[in-house]
Amino acid sequence: MPTQPITPDPTNATDPTTDRALRLATAQTTPQHHPSDADAFHCAGEEVRSLMRRAGDLGADLIQFPEATLSFPDKVALSRSSEEITESEWTRFAWDALEAELAEVRAAAKELALWTVIGSQTRAQGASRPRTSLLVIDPQGRVHAQYDERRLSRTKGAFMYEQGTEAVTISIHGIVLGLASGLEVLFEDVFRGYEDAGADAVLLCSQGPGDPVEGDAFAISARAAARHHGLSIGYSVPTSNAPYAPAGVIGPDGRWLAICPAQQSPAVVVQTIARRPGGASRDWRRAMVDAD
Repeated sequence: MPTQPITPDPTNATDPTTDRALRLATAQTTPQHHPSDADAFHCAGEEVRSLMRRAGDLGADLIQFPEATLSFPDKVALSRSSEEITESEWTRFAWDALEAELAEVRAAAKELALWTVIGSQTRAQGASRPRTSLLVIDPQGRVHAQYDERRLSRTKGAFMYEQGTEAVTISIHGIVLGLASGLEVLFEDVFRGYEDAGADAVLLCSQGPGDPVEGDAFAISARAAARHHGLSIGYSVPTSNAPYAPAGVIGPDGRWLAICPAQQSPAVVVQTIARRPGGASRDWRRAMVDAD
């Protein structure tokens, strides 16, 4: 059954509030790798909605979840060849289960009046491949914006997904948020672009580096990007990363403001973030970069 493309709601393009502070919830969730298992999608959706309720109880305005929250497909399971990774066969993916769980997440966002950023596969009409995206759901349960990952890994780009092309920012309570996914934390130009766009923070939603030996590599890069660009960063990864580098919120000085437990269990932390600070050190670095 073809999946209908998700169209952002154009009636809520700008948030008019100007409180200039945001209660950001960042979650770590149990990874799911079985793309045809509808029960696995449902378990993931139930966990997401439980964390949304927890974030609401803690007074969050927005909650972010990892890349491909409901299913991060095993590459071999989707491969057209059983002997090697080749072009993905997306008819094996439980699209109906994904859509059902996303509908429930949207309903929960409306019930809780909670902005929600969730990683999901999306398909556009006529596209040969899906994209790996971040959906921004507003407190009315509508899709407010969609960010499509622009820097794909070799396997994603060669066999799985269509590449995104556009940066996306949203404004909530006067705080401008950029969106990034996957391994984009490793790319300086992504954060420089959001700094140029006037972002105060970036929501990074990833599955992490995957290899336990490099378990903290993305977190280190995120902390460096925060400090270099004066941006707060929401760092959302699955529980498999937690023993090495849990999810959390990084301040514009590159230090953790809040961090989930370093254990393989779902969790959420909430932290107030404000507008991007100015200051002599940041302005000096920016002047040096612009002079090159």
